[in-house]
Amino acid sequence: MEPLLLGIDVGTSSVKAVLLDLRGNLCAVCQAEYPLHHIRPAWVEQDPEDWWRATCQAIREALAKVPHASERVLGLAVSSQAPALLPLDRSGRPLRPAMIWMDRRAESEAARLTELLGAAEIHRITGNRPDAFYVAARLLWLRNHEPEVLKRTWQFVQVNGYVNYRLTGRIAMDPAHAVLLQLRDYATGEWSQALCSACGVEPAQFPEVIEAAAVQGEVTAEAAAATGLRVGTPVMAGTVDSPAAALEAGVAEPGIAVEMTGTSTVVIMPNDCGLTEPALIALPHALPEIHLLLGAMVSSGGCLRWFRDQLGQPEAQAALEQSADAFDLLTRQAAQAPPGSDGVIFLPYMMGERSPLWHTNARGVFFGLSLATGKAALVRSILEGAAFALRHNVEVAARAGAEVREMRSVGGCSRADLWNQIKADVLGLPLLLPRTSAGSPFGAAILAGMGAGAFPDVRKALLEMVKLDRRFEPIQANREKYSRIYQVFRDIYAHLKDDFDRAAAVTP
Repeated sequence: MEPLLLGIDVGTSSVKAVLLDLRGNLCAVCQAEYPLHHIRPAWVEQDPEDWWRATCQAIREALAKVPHASERVLGLAVSSQAPALLPLDRSGRPLRPAMIWMDRRAESEAARLTELLGAAEIHRITGNRPDAFYVAARLLWLRNHEPEVLKRTWQFVQVNGYVNYRLTGRIAMDPAHAVLLQLRDYATGEWSQALCSACGVEPAQFPEVIEAAAVQGEVTAEAAAATGLRVGTPVMAGTVDSPAAALEAGVAEPGIAVEMTGTSTVVIMPNDCGLTEPALIALPHALPEIHLLLGAMVSSGGCLRWFRDQLGQPEAQAALEQSADAFDLLTRQAAQAPPGSDGVIFLPYMMGERSPLWHTNARGVFFGLSLATGKAALVRSILEGAAFALRHNVEVAARAGAEVREMRSVGGCSRADLWNQIKADVLGLPLLLPRTSAGSPFGAAILAGMGAGAFPDVRKALLEMVKLDRRFEPIQANREKYSRIYQVFRDIYAHLKDDFDRAAAVTP
């Protein structure tokens, strides 16, 4: 029987598990959902037990789809949303719900770290700007608001780290998750005593850092009973969902980037010299000697979902009647508007924005409305606005030295041909789609194969496993028009930047 690889991704709203053979063919895909808890505005938590229950369910269902699957699995790896703050006590039990990546409660603590050490110094040490997105600011929040939890903490783990702990009984963390702590030197991997002291933590409270493809442990008897896996199945350390998505798209060298669009968008741009840029996120790739610059946009696909839910009731109803997808109907309608959306420009900042703006108070804007504006133009402007924000991140990366000559696209929104063509036109780059787009768990499965020794030459394996079968070339006339509109897009935000902050100060 042919060996299998198990990849798991613990995302923001669900766990997804895939089984691959060694040629990259999908043998099973299963998914299990769980809730987000919006405790207060900007406070977003999840129950780690929900991750574990969903992981067990997704694994069991995936194994059930393939004959003798548990005996055939060479190994598994878990990727995940990141970063999170999750403290465990000495029994390995969570001391509180996890603050996930969406949580912004620690903004004042990020500002305090900036006062103590300076933004330039924090970037010099960690490779990234001080921000509430990173774990360091949340640790300071914990020190200020829940000091008893901090005192009782044995280990702080990440999302995939908790799942791996439940699978193996061992604690570890890969280099990409370690960078998102914002407590270590990006170049050397050594702990920063200044940052640890400022946050009130010790390096011993964090897991050992091992390579993403290294074996962290083996599936225990208890975990085997919960998941259906074979006792002793190797579990690799795994990584953040972004490096896993880069593997899924076959992105392993500078010049080839990938954008992953669902509710949010992450654009992943490799380099081989450890570039950092304060407006972006610097991470190591899961592959040795390769680094990544990430552009992370909060609500690209989320803006389209908002439009569907608030203004797209006719399309939602038609989708139910036709057994179709409301998003497909909306994008089909958007194709009726010309490039430039009849003069409507959309700022896709409906939940604030991360890179390259890092502006929590930014908000969505429809600019250029008239009594002649139709729904098609509104929808198309949302697609174009997300593409403009993508271009903004790519331009910032290029100025930092990260060349991008080809873009690949994965994620649920990569199914929309119109959006793909708009991105190619706005970027002025060819955009390619992998034949199989199963998401980050595909990349996690490749990591499992690396750790199990199935791929002596991983780059060769990626070329064989990742097949590219669709290509969108920029249309020159559209590219020139979009370049002019893009400058207006940038200027609109610049003119409104201070007004966003003033509005936030006077509205509850």
